[in-house]
Amino acid sequence: MEMAAGVSGETLLQRDAELLWHPYSSLSEPSPMRLVRGAEGVRLRLDDGAGETVEAIDAMASWWCMIHGYRHPVLDAALRDQVDQFSHVMFGGLTHEPAIRLAERLVEISPEPIQHVFFCDSGSVSVEVAIKLALQYQVARGHEGRTRMLTVRGGYHGDTFAPMSVCDPVSGMHSLFTGALKEQVFGPQPPSGFDRPADDPEFLAWAAALASIAAEHRDEVAAIIVEPILQGAGGMYPYSPACLKVLRDLADEHGLLLILDEIATGFGRTGTLFASEHAGIDPDILCVGKALTGGYLSMAATLCTTDVAHTVSRGPGGALMHGPTFMANPLACSVALASVELLLSQDWSAEVSRISAGLASGLAPAAELPGVKDVRVLGAVGVVQLGGPVDLQRMTEAVLRRGVWVRPFRDLVYTMPPYICTDEEIATITGAITEAIAEGN
Repeated sequence: MEMAAGVSGETLLQRDAELLWHPYSSLSEPSPMRLVRGAEGVRLRLDDGAGETVEAIDAMASWWCMIHGYRHPVLDAALRDQVDQFSHVMFGGLTHEPAIRLAERLVEISPEPIQHVFFCDSGSVSVEVAIKLALQYQVARGHEGRTRMLTVRGGYHGDTFAPMSVCDPVSGMHSLFTGALKEQVFGPQPPSGFDRPADDPEFLAWAAALASIAAEHRDEVAAIIVEPILQGAGGMYPYSPACLKVLRDLADEHGLLLILDEIATGFGRTGTLFASEHAGIDPDILCVGKALTGGYLSMAATLCTTDVAHTVSRGPGGALMHGPTFMANPLACSVALASVELLLSQDWSAEVSRISAGLASGLAPAAELPGVKDVRVLGAVGVVQLGGPVDLQRMTEAVLRRGVWVRPFRDLVYTMPPYICTDEEIATITGAITEAIAEGN
């Protein structure tokens, strides 16, 4: 594939360094960037600015959302068809078929009590809306003093203010804002391990601690909010489904709502369509995003039960007090519906299981390498945890030389590949990660 004619990669990257902030980046000391010249299937075409163009498997699925890969004909067609009708209309006083059909489909596939949908701009906003719902719900029930959230250490829920307040206040990324954020109630992080049994001493101690905290703060807490089964940006940390059962029981016992943030875990990533299915429990409020549109456009949704929706609607104000300008954007709704239908039209569970097996076997040798603390796989998520911080630039370059794009963070080198990756591509990903770690140690 030839690079398109136009401005040189070197010039564009120089402009980028002068003008643009990237996620968690400095303008005074900008990190090296690679220019994307094209993408198709699971591969990116990258320009390094020095006249060289390389292809690399996107082992990150573009931060976990591009589950069907790039330039998928079904999703491309959904966007084109909607553009031919209209690209956007306000959702105040107006509605449209893509929003209605997508809402119907999301309700159909969500846990049974979920019956109502609020469309949002992004995952972080969906958490904001979920917290607003919980607060308005408690006010409507006469519990004005219930203004805090109960969560666990190690979580990550987004970068806007309400989500930042329920992220881990110590090991998270938002300690600079301590004092400006709402002070929430934090319990201990669940004991690690998806397969940890419910009679394990560490689990029992954790459950007892959470029960004590919930009882102590019941009159000031509106809801419990967690990422089910897998804490994502907090450390790719899996925990037992039994923990969710404890949280569900505590919410019921104390009149709290249970909010499940499935932005990263929804749509099959952990092996079930929604991660809560591993535990057999249902949330009162559900947040989804990322893979919702197959990575094509920014969109998320906050879903809730009829009890939550009607209680809020009968409360002060008579409405959920939120309304984004681009709420239910028709382009996003159309491609999201196409993405969901595409996922469900195939044996996605078998594909995720296949990827999981490939990640487990391919990353297993990394466990024997010096400096490696842990190797873990859950669904289509593969993680190598090192004994110390990753050298981001060195590790990125080492993996890229082997034809794979990853974005390590903290002490983790991990992959959340697109579901369309072949066995050979999964082997390339795991081999590149393992070899790069071996090279650096």
